[in-house]
Parts: sequence; structure tokens; C-alpha cells
Amino acid sequence: MTSRLLSLLALFSALSAVGAAVKIPAVVGSVAFDVFPALLAAALLGSRAGAIVGALGHLLSALISGFPLGPMHVLIAIEMALLVFLFGVLYKKNKKNTAGILFILLNTFAAPLPFIILMSKAFYVALVPSLLIGSMINTVIAMVTIPRLISLFKQDLMNKDVRL
Repeated sequence: MTSRLLSLLALFSALSAVGAAVKIPAVVGSVAFDVFPALLAAALLGSRAGAIVGALGHLLSALISGFPLGPMHVLIAIEMALLVFLFGVLYKKNKKNTAGILFILLNTFAAPLPFIILMSKAFYVALVPSLLIGSMINTVIAMVTIPRLISLFKQDLMNKDVRL
């Protein structure tokens, strides 16, 4: 991992922390703008970089909120990393719309499925509308921003992925 790539990961993680501080009240908790920098990182730096930023972004968002769900945030961070990784893979294969739609659907309906077992079905049902709104806002912001940022990144950097 080059120092430039490490710096960019830190930059996108910091953007995620700033996005986590901007919250819109929702039915359960709030909608934060912590995932769109991860989607940017996945498209611009590679899917692994996006996954790292996605996991860190969620943990930072949870930290700012006081970890309302306790240790479950580790599971959510792993889910976020997987979803952002998938977004990055599809985006790099030029399936941009599929990447965005699939991210919204999986983040809204699949990611909170463990809450049915760990909490209740009512909690899941109450959570889905907030997740749908948040996923849509974050994804639309990312999908509008990515094409404008691509020109700022050199072609050789865009075609490389973070090697862990």
C-alpha cells in the first residue's frame, strides 16, 4: 500500500466521520451521511478501499451516536464493508446502475435481517423506512459525485485496488 493510497483512505474515512456527524432524525435512530464517502472510495480507489472506509465509517457513526446497539455495530460494520465491496466490484464492471440499486436494496432489506432474530420483527419493520431513505440519499449523492471526481484521479490509481 502506497503512502498516497493510505492518505486517500484516511481522507475518505475522515469524510465518513464528517458525514456521520450530519444526521437527519428518523423513525428509529437517524439517517447519517457516513456511507457515501465509502461508495466514492469503492468507485475511485477500488472495492477493498471502499470496504475499509465503509466499515470505519459505520463504526465512527456509531461512536458519535454513543453505540446505541452495542456490540452489534461490529456486525453492521462487516455488513457495510461487504455491501460497499460489492458496489465497488459492480461499479468497476461498468454496471453502475445495478451497483447503486443493489446497494440500496441490500442495505435496506438484507443488512438488517439479523435484527429480526436479535431484536424483533417489529424493530426490523420500523428500521426499514429509515434505511431506505438513508440508502437512497447516500447512493444518489455518491452516484452524482463519482463521475465528477474521476477526472481528479489519475488513470493508474483508478485501476488499482488496495492490497491488504
